[in-house]
Amino acid sequence: MSLEANKIAAAVLVGGMLTLSVGLVSNIIYGAPAGAGAEHAAEGGAEEGAATAAPAAATPDAAPVSSVPLIAAADPAAGEKIAGKCKTCHTFESGGPNRVGPNLWGVLGGHSAHKADFTYSDVVKNLNITWDYDHLDQFLTNPKAYAKGTKMSFAGLKKPEERAALIRWLRDQSDAPAPLPQ
Repeated sequence: MSLEANKIAAAVLVGGMLTLSVGLVSNIIYGAPAGAGAEHAAEGGAEEGAATAAPAAATPDAAPVSSVPLIAAADPAAGEKIAGKCKTCHTFESGGPNRVGPNLWGVLGGHSAHKADFTYSDVVKNLNITWDYDHLDQFLTNPKAYAKGTKMSFAGLKKPEERAALIRWLRDQSDAPAPLPQ
């Protein structure tokens, strides 16, 4: 009987080691999510949606490059192509329906919860900002870092040129387009 118990214990230990090894190898190959350990520790016992929504503080050497200076010269046609990534969850035409996310007609210059007929998460409601060029740029860089606890699953646009083109196109999706940044 003791030989059987040893075999069972060995099988459990080997299974555990294999599970840990697969996780470690996956992190080496694909990389662990940035800040994953710190985020888990910070969320410890917090209720979902209880976090205050504010732009994430970035370390100076990791601060993303702003796309705002590039917006005036950006190509709206390129921005429309990039918006294709968003069309699964959003519509852009005037009076268009909401999907998983709100219709984004008039988002630039609008309140953070700009659509009265859409149920926003508390995080987005509590941003209580106007979507200007700077806020959109920061949000589109990394939505989950900008509005911690947002339900939006989009990872963000890391390239400033892509964000500039998208924001330039979003500007035109409005009854009264905002002046281009200087």
